[in-house]
Amino acid sequence: MNQRQTGLGRIVIAVYGVFALSASARAGYQIATDFGAAPVAYLLSALAAVVYIVATFALASKKKGSWALSTAAVAFELVGVLVVGTLSFAVPQLFAHPAVWSHFGDGYGYIPLLLPIIGLWWLFRHRPAPAEPAVGGAEKPQA
Repeated sequence: MNQRQTGLGRIVIAVYGVFALSASARAGYQIATDFGAAPVAYLLSALAAVVYIVATFALASKKKGSWALSTAAVAFELVGVLVVGTLSFAVPQLFAHPAVWSHFGDGYGYIPLLLPIIGLWWLFRHRPAPAEPAVGGAEKPQA
């Protein structure tokens, strides 16, 4: 098993999975029932849901490139939480109804702010080893 998916990594993946489900359900319900009331907030919740889904699957994957995709998704999430969190205080009329990332995720116990920080720390502690040069490749004959 990949070291990223053991110990704390399993917990990080599980929390991302829970957030993928909860943000998807919340955004889907809000968009289906009351989209006109707060379209920016609801679309940002949907974006958060997509990011959580991508992060969950990438973190759990053992495929080549999954570390890079995980890192990109989690970094995007952190930037999203910081930008949306700041905007929700600076331009509160855009967030009359809360989004997952508004007020830095206060509606979710600030887990949306803490999770990408922990996730990035975990990912960088478990970077994949650099690719080794091919062995047995064509070599120039010595003269």
